[in-house]
Amino acid sequence: MTRTAVSSDGAPEALGPYSQAIVAGDMVFCSGMAGIDPATGQAGEGIEAQTEQALLNLAAVLDAAGCSMNDVVKTTIFSANVEDFGRLNEVYAR
Repeated sequence: MTRTAVSSDGAPEALGPYSQAIVAGDMVFCSGMAGIDPATGQAGEGIEAQTEQALLNLAAVLDAAGCSMNDVVKTTIFSANVEDFGRLNEVYAR
């Protein structure tokens, strides 16, 4: 199976020795997306802004791979504070 690394300037560079995403066959596997603005390198203020930015970053990487958020089958969300989950989920539900 052919694997192809994907990168997008619309998302922050990977923080380690890995790709933003890998295309393997007809599937795309994305690395974790933080709520960091690729233009500034800074995290947004508050969980809502960080969640919105993480989703924008994910959309940019998916676009570079030739697909969109409509093609996503599964996500896993990690939050440093369980109390933020309700507000995070409100943004995610959009």
